[in-house]
Amino acid sequence: MKVILLEDVKSLGKKGEIVNVNDGYARNFILPKKLGLEATSKNLNDLKLQKQNDEKVAQEKLDAAKALAEEIKEKSITVKIQAGVEGRVFGSISSKEIALEAKKQLNMDIDKKKIIIPDAIKSLGTYNVNIKLHKDVMATLAVKVEAK
Repeated sequence: MKVILLEDVKSLGKKGEIVNVNDGYARNFILPKKLGLEATSKNLNDLKLQKQNDEKVAQEKLDAAKALAEEIKEKSITVKIQAGVEGRVFGSISSKEIALEAKKQLNMDIDKKKIIIPDAIKSLGTYNVNIKLHKDVMATLAVKVEAK
């Protein structure tokens, strides 16, 4: 019997795949546990439409991330921190502080977990910080560190 998997099944296949299994295995395990559907023409057509919709949504998210990356590339934020002699700051600038300043100054919600700081920011100056907007899209934000 051909079955369309609705979830990943160990040693059988991944979600959305069409697999061939024994009739008893399908009737007694896969179908009752809602792990799959029988591969009828209606269900195959539904799967095809679902895959097309998923691809369309993924492309829209990618396009939105690229547009946001272009917008971020042109902007910069300023972070003020207490500094000592020779421009050394007390502590360092964290991704949480950068996300907070981006919200205040640019009115953009950026997840602090997606901000990648290459080296610790422990002195005054301008730094480029990477932001992972999508698995394929990285944006660069200029961060100016100034003394209070």
